[in-house]
Amino acid sequence: MGEQAIPVLRVADVAVSAAWYGRLGFEVEWEHRFGAGFPVFAEVARGDVRLFLSEHEGDARPGGLVYLRVRDVEAVAREFGVVVEEAPWAREVELRDPDGNRLRVGTPVE
Repeated sequence: MGEQAIPVLRVADVAVSAAWYGRLGFEVEWEHRFGAGFPVFAEVARGDVRLFLSEHEGDARPGGLVYLRVRDVEAVAREFGVVVEEAPWAREVELRDPDGNRLRVGTPVE
């Protein structure tokens, strides 16, 4: 296994957030809770890209920012009905998940 950094995003409802991230091609890998009625901590993955989604209040603050490099930002833009912007380093879109976390999604320019 290679080393990696996995951002933790604070979410109110893992099921709602996982469905939203599913629109970006992420799938739930696993979920954990310490007992019935406790907050959920989950991992979602898209290929080698991983995100942790946490209902635990102390894990992260809402409104974080994650940058995702993808092969086809146009497909993401179509899925979410947004316009692709041109930056010197990439063609990108900015999205907000149901909890206000920001995602910049871009395809590098060649």
